[in-house]
Amino acid sequence: MTHLAFADSTGQILDHPRLEMTGHSGSDVVTVPPEDLLRIPEGTKLFTMPGSRPLAWDARRRAFRAVQRVRIEGQTLTPTTVAAFLPPGYTRTLLPAASYDDSAPREPLPLWPYTAVGWDGEAFVAAAIRTDPMDHSAARHYDDRELLPLMEARVQEAPDNPILRQLVRCATEYHCLAAKNLFLRRWEAPLPVANACNAACVGCISWQPSTACQASHERIRYSPTARDVVEVALPFLREVPEAIASFGQGCEGEPLLQADVIAEAIRQIRAATGRGTLNLNTNGSLPNRVEQIARAGLDSIRVSLNSVLEPTYTAYYQPRYYGWADVLEAIRRAKGHGVYTTINYLVFPGVTDREEELEALLRLIQETRLDMIQMRNLAIDPELYRRSVPQPRGKCLGTRAVLQTIRREHPQVEIGYFNRPKELFGTLLCETLIF
Repeated sequence: MTHLAFADSTGQILDHPRLEMTGHSGSDVVTVPPEDLLRIPEGTKLFTMPGSRPLAWDARRRAFRAVQRVRIEGQTLTPTTVAAFLPPGYTRTLLPAASYDDSAPREPLPLWPYTAVGWDGEAFVAAAIRTDPMDHSAARHYDDRELLPLMEARVQEAPDNPILRQLVRCATEYHCLAAKNLFLRRWEAPLPVANACNAACVGCISWQPSTACQASHERIRYSPTARDVVEVALPFLREVPEAIASFGQGCEGEPLLQADVIAEAIRQIRAATGRGTLNLNTNGSLPNRVEQIARAGLDSIRVSLNSVLEPTYTAYYQPRYYGWADVLEAIRRAKGHGVYTTINYLVFPGVTDREEELEALLRLIQETRLDMIQMRNLAIDPELYRRSVPQPRGKCLGTRAVLQTIRREHPQVEIGYFNRPKELFGTLLCETLIF
């Protein structure tokens, strides 16, 4: 039995002595398949979901029910739903099962990837699958006592560089692991350049209207030059084994709006070194600019999608002056120029694992010859997302079945979570994982 986990009014997390953990698949309450339960890895954070009551399976009644009160050791408690925030490399399979009072106004929850969590008698467990064997986000790799002197020394080399100043903020205020990697001189480092966007994503983490939930980050306000980019990226690419330098981060808008700066920076970098991987994380909205940057020497691209169905995609991204057809064309052009092409697939159980969605995803892989799918958890209030997008048709298959089908139908496609350095292009690390 996997016990329901809940929080009391003080935020202390407890397990219910009799009721069982459940999860939400879209708006459906379901029990959790045993194969989808894993003990939460190091670095997982547990959150409460204010304004909600947990939904549980009551074996005595043989029914799902909202838990309004809990009696433990003579005390009556009012429970609040608990969610897990898993570290990168893990993809959730179910959302927390929560019930809300629709008669009362409710502020949207913060932009986190809420995952169903319970207690197996010895440890917390989450409804999730490990989708990348890389452990670059593991807490043991990050010691700020080591980071701070390296950060100070790097900034002294270019004290007026706006990108470096932003990455100091990202590393210390937002605890961005990618920003920390720049100063620790390893793996993938960010190059935030865009202060505007041509989409208004419902779950944008760097900009939200005043009537919505608070953004997780403050968007950058500077406009860097190509020289600023080169000053940050070139030493990193020259010095770091299997280095990746990436445009398009959580603290910025859409980097394709800065295509001239990016293309010029790439040309200058490639004139100085062939080392390292130059990557672009983008919404893929402007195919001509994707082609411009690809021609300059881009190595890899990751296009973010919450869905491969136009109505669901459009409802979430709310694109300005571009459409779904432009995104498809951008993917085709990137592949046509030999760029390693990935989609950043924003997973939401009950949407991304439905039959109609999977059929469309398989067509996309076939038509565009994608190299990789990154199964990343969409960070958003689950209720807000359910109200914002149309649900694909068909049966809900489950995220594990989606992964198994991709592996069976397109075994050449890499499945993962992290961007890959060019030294690993074509290497299927996902084969080491059991889906």
